[in-house]
Amino acid sequence: MRALVCEELGSVAVAERETPEPAAGEVAITVEAAGVNFVDGLLVHGRYQIKLPPPFVPGGEVAGTVSAVGPGVTSPAAGTRVVAVCGVGGFAERVVVPAATAVPIPDRLDAARAATFPQSHCTALFALRDRGGLREGESVLVLGAGGGAGLAAVRVAVALGATVLAGASSEDKRRAALDAGAAAVVDTTGRSVKDAAREFSGGGVDLVYDPVGGDLAEPALRALRADGRYLVIGFASGTIPSLPLNQVLLRNRTVTGVDWGSWSTGNPAGQYALLAELLDLVADGTLDPAAPATAPLEDGGRVLSDVLGRRVTGKIALIP
Repeated sequence: MRALVCEELGSVAVAERETPEPAAGEVAITVEAAGVNFVDGLLVHGRYQIKLPPPFVPGGEVAGTVSAVGPGVTSPAAGTRVVAVCGVGGFAERVVVPAATAVPIPDRLDAARAATFPQSHCTALFALRDRGGLREGESVLVLGAGGGAGLAAVRVAVALGATVLAGASSEDKRRAALDAGAAAVVDTTGRSVKDAAREFSGGGVDLVYDPVGGDLAEPALRALRADGRYLVIGFASGTIPSLPLNQVLLRNRTVTGVDWGSWSTGNPAGQYALLAELLDLVADGTLDPAAPATAPLEDGGRVLSDVLGRRVTGKIALIP
């Protein structure tokens, strides 16, 4: 089969690999689309906290059709359209995953949208509701709101009944955030995020969703009201910030780490339920993820570079 292979850290190329077959408890998925995420680029460049020795096939989320099942598997059956979080191996024509991680896709969701859905939306729901305790009627500042993770957070926050101020660095990204349901936007390269958030919320937002870090972190922390919650999602800026703890102490603020990846790995049943819940929201129209840009496997190196450089609005799917 064809796959996008990282033969040495820092580069990828399409190559022939042995076609994997499912073992007991596994299913093989013929990949119709594979979502590209920031973490994929970090893995390829050896910059993620988990270091993979080359050669390996990156790609952590896929959508396609079950083409074979291993011994003992009764569901999903061959021929079922599914989406799965696979961690690695997704940038290929076929991938094998545990059957318990392959979730049926609603009829209204095509393969490209399904493949770019799980990581960003699971992170958002796990962060906002399960870690941040977001309640209906609260206000949320979402940073990096034009990227895949940020746009998912906007959609999920709105679905949970929150009002969202979206911070993004370009006009295209701010427009995408408004299309995703944000009530207002702020240019994070210009106006003070703190001032904009306080004006938007009448004194301070209830919750900050931060996948960016860097110079935006401290003003976002200061934008919180009393008892406000700051969710640390990641550091797309490339800089891990140092937060002034006096600003956490003042007004009884809370800073909470969000590591959906390790949680989902350690809680497969909980992860299945989380993703199934989100797909139910897609099925009933509560969530409507936008169509991603698409590219062939051969363009994988360029796509990963663009994602790492934060030059992408929304999501991109590779099409094997």
